[in-house]
Amino acid sequence: MVAVVTGAAGFIGSLLLEVLARRGPVVGIDRRPFAAPPGATAVIADLLDSDPDVRAALAQAQVVYHLAGCPDVRDPRPDVAQHRYRDNVLATAAVLAAVPAPTPLLVMSSSSVYGGCRRSRPSAETDPLRPRGGYAQSKMLVERLCAGRTRAGGQVTVLRPFTVAGEGQRPGMALARWIDAARHGRPLKLLGGPQRSRDITDVRDAVQVLIDLADRGVGGLLNVGTGVGHTLQELAEAVCAAVGVEVRIEPALPHPAEVTHTLADTRALRRAIGWVPQTDLTALVARQVAAARTADRADPQPVPGSVPVAP
Repeated sequence: MVAVVTGAAGFIGSLLLEVLARRGPVVGIDRRPFAAPPGATAVIADLLDSDPDVRAALAQAQVVYHLAGCPDVRDPRPDVAQHRYRDNVLATAAVLAAVPAPTPLLVMSSSSVYGGCRRSRPSAETDPLRPRGGYAQSKMLVERLCAGRTRAGGQVTVLRPFTVAGEGQRPGMALARWIDAARHGRPLKLLGGPQRSRDITDVRDAVQVLIDLADRGVGGLLNVGTGVGHTLQELAEAVCAAVGVEVRIEPALPHPAEVTHTLADTRALRRAIGWVPQTDLTALVARQVAAARTADRADPQPVPGSVPVAP
């Protein structure tokens, strides 16, 4: 089976490309240069540039995983709305147009479309959407485009992942920021306070969910999460334990798009593939800390004003 992964240089996309390459031919597409693993072909191109290699890959694929997009609910760029519309909405429209209707297409949305939830009540796929901020709104538009493909008889699976963490996580995400802070002697800034909570999904499980859904030909709309919430206090303590420093917390005002709690209703996912992710928070954070140290050794960059800590 020839698979295509867009966003192949990204956090989830790079691991998905690596796993798929062990199974058979796969093409990775990203506008950022990246090294394809053995068994994979890299196409460096923008999805909106009408590149012939991109068009051919999408038209001939037997399954397409569309992970490319403009992430980060807290993106501070003054023109971020244009980036989100271009890279999330228009890029998805281009992929939908290029992939034949019978070809399985898996599209990454976001749990941010729910606008959070009560701590004891998980978000279900049938819940009304209450997106907060431009990122969540762009993902809601992505889902509407995918719904149009479904109505037209095309095959599409839309995924709403809940906070994915692990090796390679984007620097702007909470765990990555806290790991960097703990390693350099700075306090951990907890946006909104320590009792806010998140459903944390191991990136390895997120990748396996994508593969299992494609293998089973599952369509529709599905959460990707664990159904277990962790407070920011728990996450901060796990980071400090993995780094080997005392917990130093500094509460901070949240971004307007930040929600108080996230929690996935995983019943539909379990029915679809027979299992749901189960995150070992201690092991996950330890892996992410180890990866950060390895990256520093490979490309040491002094941090101005940092306080060295023991490895």
